[in-house]
Amino acid sequence: MIKEHIQKKLEKYTRKYFAKYPDIKLIVVTGSVGKTSTKVAIATVLSEKFKVRLHEGNHNTQMSAPLAMLGIEYPEDIKSYRQWRAVFKAARKRIKQPPDVDVIIQELGTDKVGEVPHFGTYLVPYISVVTAVSPEHMEFFHNLDTVAREELAAANFSRLAIINRDDIDGAFSKYLTNSNVNTYGTSGSAEYYFMSENYSPENGYQGKLVAPDWDNPLTANIHTLGEHMIRPAIAAAAVAIKLGMLPEEIAKGIENIRPLPGRMNILRGDKESIIIDDTYNSSPLAAESAMRVLYQMMVPQRIAVLGSMNELGETSAAEHEVLGEMCDPNQLAWVVTVGDDAEHYLAPAAKAKGCQVKSFKTSIQAGAFVHSVLDEGAAVLFKGSQGDVYLEEAIKVILHSTVEESELVRQSEAWVDKKTAFFSENS
Repeated sequence: MIKEHIQKKLEKYTRKYFAKYPDIKLIVVTGSVGKTSTKVAIATVLSEKFKVRLHEGNHNTQMSAPLAMLGIEYPEDIKSYRQWRAVFKAARKRIKQPPDVDVIIQELGTDKVGEVPHFGTYLVPYISVVTAVSPEHMEFFHNLDTVAREELAAANFSRLAIINRDDIDGAFSKYLTNSNVNTYGTSGSAEYYFMSENYSPENGYQGKLVAPDWDNPLTANIHTLGEHMIRPAIAAAAVAIKLGMLPEEIAKGIENIRPLPGRMNILRGDKESIIIDDTYNSSPLAAESAMRVLYQMMVPQRIAVLGSMNELGETSAAEHEVLGEMCDPNQLAWVVTVGDDAEHYLAPAAKAKGCQVKSFKTSIQAGAFVHSVLDEGAAVLFKGSQGDVYLEEAIKVILHSTVEESELVRQSEAWVDKKTAFFSENS
């Protein structure tokens, strides 16, 4: 009851804030994968012209999202009545103060059915961006149709929706009730898309951004790794166009987009190796996209370190087997797995394809093995989830310099303590 009371008060303050300042544009981002990268890409581009509020963390739940939109820190002790009183006081003050931003960009997360639609009970976003519909939290959603209805709900309670044409099956359009919808992607089937003309792992993609609003394509440089990581930049450009930004402003903003820690970030490894750090989280769509990037690397040796994909429910075995079947012995010197599901389902499928496979309980053990078989100039993909996988700790074993440890995910004191306890129990 107390939690429900707090949530209702937060929603009331948020509703009042947007009612009092209708000129503030709310941009929300939903989707199975890619929300945070897309959110930050949009903020990077829009910051060329607007004052933007963005919480870079994952404050995307029913309790934390209202505070992120209001620019108020989430209380350290959620059981403290005193801290919540301070939060409510700050919210009332925020409503009375003159607005300090032009645009608010908010990620909306979901763990179970109904959470995204609930946001629509008190929010009317100017634009919603939907990044993907793919397996997520399948212990609650059970099938992709349920996922689609959940994620696309944001499109229906927004004035305008911008939807990823590449990673959302067209069959799910039946769940859209909002007719004001545009699409983005990396193919010409989308209204806003990118034509790549040149690519290198060091410099990313050079090419042309095409938009129905422009007579001529815009030359743009997108400093990301992998086709799926281009899409956040295209989404950002589409939002910027809708908000009236000039092409030259958009091009400058896109130039400034960089990968976030743990999201297809390139790091230097021992023996002049290339590390693809994609350790923030893992899902079937993201893992398959990362594998395709590894296969494109022109290097003498490729190693894939794949952690268990969490929160897949009854689909876990099948999804891990599919990823294992994607492992190609002609492309990979080693497939290294971390975690029970990866060992039980992914590893046998990769072995059946003819791959050399080693399975480990912890990421530190996996990192030590990779270091022992690493060739000069190799490329190593680390793709894993946070819960009981923590492949960022495997990366530390083969990093060229400890200085780059600061670029890894989950390095705060709280995370270090949590991981230390985990490795102590599982060593």
